Amino acid sequence: MSAPLPAAPITPAAPPASKQKYHPLGLVALIAAGVGFVFACIPGALIVGWILLPAAFVLSIIALCMKGKKLFGILALVLSIVGTIVGFIVFFSAVAGAVDDAFNETFGKTETEPEVVATEPAIEEEAVEEPVAEEPAAPVEGSRENPYALGTTVSNEEWEVTVNSVQLAATEAVLAANIINPTPDEGDEYILVNVTATYVGADVGTPAIDLGFGYVTSDGIAIDGLSTFAVAPDALDQLTELYNGASISGNLVYAVPSATAADGTITVRTSMFGDDVFFAAQ
Repeated sequence: MSAPLPAAPITPAAPPASKQKYHPLGLVALIAAGVGFVFACIPGALIVGWILLPAAFVLSIIALCMKGKKLFGILALVLSIVGTIVGFIVFFSAVAGAVDDAFNETFGKTETEPEVVATEPAIEEEAVEEPVAEEPAAPVEGSRENPYALGTTVSNEEWEVTVNSVQLAATEAVLAANIINPTPDEGDEYILVNVTATYVGADVGTPAIDLGFGYVTSDGIAIDGLSTFAVAPDALDQLTELYNGASISGNLVYAVPSATAADGTITVRTSMFGDDVFFAAQ
């Protein structure tokens, strides 16, 4: 009998190729970019966005250089760049509003005292009559002393703005609108101001750049968007670009003293360096 043949060596099967996974650094970069974008849209929280967005940008670049799927890294890179642009727009809008307020405060109009005119002496009488003071003119409509009624539209060559309504005691609605909205200070409450802005100019307009809104308390303290760290429900999208005939509507939120909320006035500015006009809160 012949000798048995040696068994052929068994070659182990090649291990299955492993699928590429998302690198966790890309997910971290995407989360940081998303949170930074949200804060970049809020004037009072811009500094948080400016910290998170550059960090997200750097992390996304690093994630794109590492092995693994690149989707999270690409999304984080795009979102960090867009968020930075939005942050700059919000920042310059806030600076423009502050400069305009300072300009108005420094060079604003002052009320003139009523002029006193003496009457001519009567021909029949030798005695000279005492001068009679004229009654001061009524305050100009749209001033703080004589504000416009709600629903009135003010305009210039580029914008038409209407303050539609004011909702007092809106704290519950504001807190329910966004989990980041803080509870107002003791003695204060949130109010919602609903406005409509229509662009009637020849080019293109952006409310965040051209328009200005605020609230003035009954004792003369100005409150603007930088003073209130909250996001309004159905908020007015002031970053929207509008062409001729287009309009947007939405809410603005302010934290104001509860006791005198109805006695304050709403301010509207229809150009970057224009004067404020006033609307009654109720």
